[in-house]
Amino acid sequence: MEKITLPEGYKPSERETYMGPLQLEYFRKKLILWKEDLLGDSRETIKHLQEDSHQEPDIYDRAVMESENSVELRTCDRYRKLIDKINSALKRIENSEYGFCEETGEKIGINRLDARPIATMTIEAQERHERYERQHSDEE
Repeated sequence: MEKITLPEGYKPSERETYMGPLQLEYFRKKLILWKEDLLGDSRETIKHLQEDSHQEPDIYDRAVMESENSVELRTCDRYRKLIDKINSALKRIENSEYGFCEETGEKIGINRLDARPIATMTIEAQERHERYERQHSDEE
């Protein structure tokens, strides 16, 4: 992929070629920055957990600390899952598949991708998918 430089203040527009070089570079940079933020937050959380690993003598203090640690670990796990989705989105950019619904092949849309750059489906396809999931989870 050739090196693209975005104009200062660039925002994707519906008037330009959908998923052309500028749009792809915009979303690539957006995803990379998001990933770097999540990795930084994860490192801070891990560092905090390691520093607070001493045992509290008071049972209530220990319970509070374990509860806080549990929340931080769940947050780290959420970040890990998000990073996996970001990596998948970056791979779709490399493969020229980014911005198109994995179910219908239709354009996901600039506004949706700007709000949720890891989106893999159009809003309509996502809603159908969620309805299907709810219906089938009720059967279990």
